[in-house]
Amino acid sequence: MRTPIRTAALATTAVSLALLVTACGGGKESGDKGKGTESAPGASASSTAPAAEALSAAELDKLIVETADIKGHQVQKAKADEIVSADKVTTDKAACTPIAHAMSFISPGSAAASAQRQVLEEPKKSATASPEDALLNGLGVHITAVTLGSYDGQGAQEAFASVKKAGTECAGGFTVVHAQEKTKVSKVEPVSVTAGDESVAFTVTSDMEGRPFVSKLVVLRKGNALASFSTITVASGGVKVLPTAVIDAQVKKLG
Repeated sequence: MRTPIRTAALATTAVSLALLVTACGGGKESGDKGKGTESAPGASASSTAPAAEALSAAELDKLIVETADIKGHQVQKAKADEIVSADKVTTDKAACTPIAHAMSFISPGSAAASAQRQVLEEPKKSATASPEDALLNGLGVHITAVTLGSYDGQGAQEAFASVKKAGTECAGGFTVVHAQEKTKVSKVEPVSVTAGDESVAFTVTSDMEGRPFVSKLVVLRKGNALASFSTITVASGGVKVLPTAVIDAQVKKLG
């Protein structure tokens, strides 16, 4: 998921095909908890939790979600070439940078350490589906980029506040440059979510070669950790629901 938009879509297609082969060969069945964490837009609990010292990257690697934590999903560690430094992702509106970063395997704000994973939804199997239908089903799976960051002092609260503010100030869109690739985000719309100590979610509509590309972005704070979930699919209409199974699993693992 090198970029939040075009390269991500291409990666989704390739990974979906690989997942389809796995599923047809007897992979685990897709699991869905069947419950959402949605309630009020930008819902938040008290952000007065005592400050704590940031965890190390090694400690975060033990806290970020893995395959064993989420039924019906596969989790892969993000590759080195999929992760860029924060200065390589810029926007034409400074206030929108936290959203661009959260979509790009970068912890918003001043994280002391971070960890990244790709969570791949497994295609649902059907004994009666034709090969064509099975292929389309595989292409329609969701991929969620999960970034877990840890902060010193009030860094997590400040980073979360910047994302929440960006959702308001960048509702009309912005342009993001990711490692020299320019993408136009045309719209950022709030979505109801409740998770962790405070959370916010958005439907992000971007332009991909003249066509709308719809993804979901969720950012939540748990103590002095911030978790970002950027979900994409190449299915028609884009991502319609939040990755609640992934979110629930990550919150549970953070304790």
